[in-house]
Amino acid sequence: MASSYDAPFEIHVHGDVPLRADVAFDQIQDALKPLWKYVGARTLAEGAHSHYEDEPGIRFDAQDHMLRLCWTVLGDENFRQSLDEMCMSLNELSQAGAAIEITFYDVEFDEEEADPETESRDDFLMLFVGPNPGAIMQVQRDILVQDVIHVMERHFDASELSGLVGEIDNLFRGRYDALVNSLEIGKPPRGAGGHGGGRKPRHLH
Repeated sequence: MASSYDAPFEIHVHGDVPLRADVAFDQIQDALKPLWKYVGARTLAEGAHSHYEDEPGIRFDAQDHMLRLCWTVLGDENFRQSLDEMCMSLNELSQAGAAIEITFYDVEFDEEEADPETESRDDFLMLFVGPNPGAIMQVQRDILVQDVIHVMERHFDASELSGLVGEIDNLFRGRYDALVNSLEIGKPPRGAGGHGGGRKPRHLH
């Protein structure tokens, strides 16, 4: 990881991930190991604190079986690898699909002093986790519908947008069917021995 003295980014991780009821704390700690190890911590409890004291950091709500993330770390582009590893592990523990928002803030960029032609290296991405591709696509669909309706309601009544929502559903249904078909192709015929090559992808984002 980049040291706190030369890290070019403040990276904020935000989202709520519903976990299965049988998931234990040790499993959560292991799944989030790429994050807390990135900050040089030895345990999740040690690394769960955010760079900013007013942020709750990384918390597990045992009553709701919810992993809650509102955590900022100083880091570099290599933090993206830690995020990929975290997502693959959380897929195994998740109860339903969830979105995790990641924001990279360029700490070296000063809008007031920068050259007009210079742009910041700020970046935003949304990662998705879930127990299976269908659950991930469902949350992707829900977010897209919310975004589209938010924009279109400036010009149309909500009751006029049902057809548009239906078309979005058709797009995701087609994508899901294509994924299922691609996985079916890799499976051996029923009754055949051996292992098929149609293992489902562990994460989509």
